[in-house]
Amino acid sequence: MQKLTKTPEIKEKDQKNFKLQKRRLFTAIPVLCIGLAEILIFSGKMGVAVWMHIGSLIALCLSNIYIKDPEVQKIYQALMLLPILRLINLSMPIFFETTLYTFVFIYGTLAIPVVGVIIHQRYSLKQIGISMKNIKTYMVLSIPLSLALGLGEYLTIRTEYLIPDLTFENLLKLTFVMVFFVGLIEELIFRSILQTRLEQALSVGEGLLITSFLFGLMHSGYGTFYEVLYTGFIGLFMALAFYKTKSLPFITVLHGFINVFLFGVLPYYMGGGTGL
Repeated sequence: MQKLTKTPEIKEKDQKNFKLQKRRLFTAIPVLCIGLAEILIFSGKMGVAVWMHIGSLIALCLSNIYIKDPEVQKIYQALMLLPILRLINLSMPIFFETTLYTFVFIYGTLAIPVVGVIIHQRYSLKQIGISMKNIKTYMVLSIPLSLALGLGEYLTIRTEYLIPDLTFENLLKLTFVMVFFVGLIEELIFRSILQTRLEQALSVGEGLLITSFLFGLMHSGYGTFYEVLYTGFIGLFMALAFYKTKSLPFITVLHGFINVFLFGVLPYYMGGGTGL
């Protein structure tokens, strides 16, 4: 029998497929570890979860000693931001009561490693999503969309609000914190950095699904399965919005105003105005 030989094109394709499968495996391991840590938080096993996040962070930091694929290294740098976010978040109640200003300390601190990753990986303005294209249309769309999504989340977890009343000054403070701290930093992490990197290294579909999965699980602290599921849906919605528009301002304002409605307007009008 004549022995079949592979053409150079087939060999190259096989090599690419093998490299892609390795990337998927190397991506799945830390994603599952971070996900497991969040499930432990959901289950009330806070101590074990903290140590698992610390272990994941250390392993991700040391991974470049053994893993030489630059795309995997970049994914790992992006994934490091998630245990950092959780560890900073869990440390703040030790020093501060859970108020609006807690978010300033959490996300203001988190901005340092976020900017560091962006600079180190040399993201372009287009990759980050810094664009004013169609900005007026997006700003108009963001309000009804954020109200609808925020209403769904409020009906899921029935939040208390973070301001004593709905004065203009308090709403302005809430809006500033939720847009320029919470919304901006979380969207930089999940969409501009992690989603963009996964899309380039794996595929668009995998980038959308993994970031949405992690976004939902990172809300495990609320302690309800429906909140994790619903925020996963919101994460997928915003992931698709970012993929289609490549507009960081749009999804930042959308995310921020979901929280404004969730922690300000809706609890006041639908929860009897009890406040803090």
